[in-house]
Amino acid sequence: MKKIFVSAVALMAALSLSAQDVTTLYNEAGAAFNAKDYAGAAAKFEQVIELGGDNEEVATQVTTAKSTLPKCYYYLGGAAIRTKNYDEALKNFSKSAELAELYGDMSQAAKSNGWVAKIYQLQGGEAFNNKDYVTAAGIFEKGYKADPDNTAMALNLAMSYCEMGEYEKGMDIYEAIASKTHPKYAEDVAKAKEMMALYTNNKVAEMQTAGDFDGIIKLADAQLEKNPESALFQNVRLQAYANKKDYDKVIELAQAAADAQTEEEDKSLMYYLLGAAYNAKEMKAQAISAFQKVTAGPAAENAKAALTELQK
Repeated sequence: MKKIFVSAVALMAALSLSAQDVTTLYNEAGAAFNAKDYAGAAAKFEQVIELGGDNEEVATQVTTAKSTLPKCYYYLGGAAIRTKNYDEALKNFSKSAELAELYGDMSQAAKSNGWVAKIYQLQGGEAFNNKDYVTAAGIFEKGYKADPDNTAMALNLAMSYCEMGEYEKGMDIYEAIASKTHPKYAEDVAKAKEMMALYTNNKVAEMQTAGDFDGIIKLADAQLEKNPESALFQNVRLQAYANKKDYDKVIELAQAAADAQTEEEDKSLMYYLLGAAYNAKEMKAQAISAFQKVTAGPAAENAKAALTELQK
């Protein structure tokens, strides 16, 4: 019994000493952090977390160490940025983001990942400017994974994909940018929509030259499966069916395509194609009704001429 009592006393002393040691390390870590010795602070906070474990006596110190450790690496990343040591900065910001996610500080994780993305944006910029799109895409992909909200870099990634011939991957990135609603993204949203139209028109033109209307429809269907409200691909698909002279499909899809358009000229084109389909099927009343909705753009004159003929 006496031996058991001594062992228990020894155990309590060891636990007390362990808590005391952790507290000492914690105080040293705090002093280093306040002195802006972030590397030294990080090393000691890591010891606090490791040695403190589940010891309730130092639970507060361990919790604070977990919240402060990602900040140590964040500040180390900032110091490396200031000396343009981008590899070191990337290592520290990545570590900060990883630890912040591990310990549940998603705000800090977002800040750190934001800098990870910015560094990849810088590193990929030279290759992008030199039109080495394969290298640029490989770098930008890492940045986009860290921070999909870096829309300036995302635009470059999407363009890199499209220039590499990876049209679908480029469209996915452009669509993600275009779907953002916060006013701060407005300029990049407009640019994404512009580039989507440009690369899509180029691709469709190639397929039209080859007479591959089914290929155009397949392309549009794939994009509409991801975003059924896409004005661009509703437009592209309807024109492809019109070019195929599949008038039943044009009649089936035209109203939804017109409803999706945001520009009056595009909406008018959808109604013009609908009127032409009805006219081809000798459905005079429906053709007149559709042509009367054509009010803007090059299609307006053609619709006017068709109405004159139909109303004789």
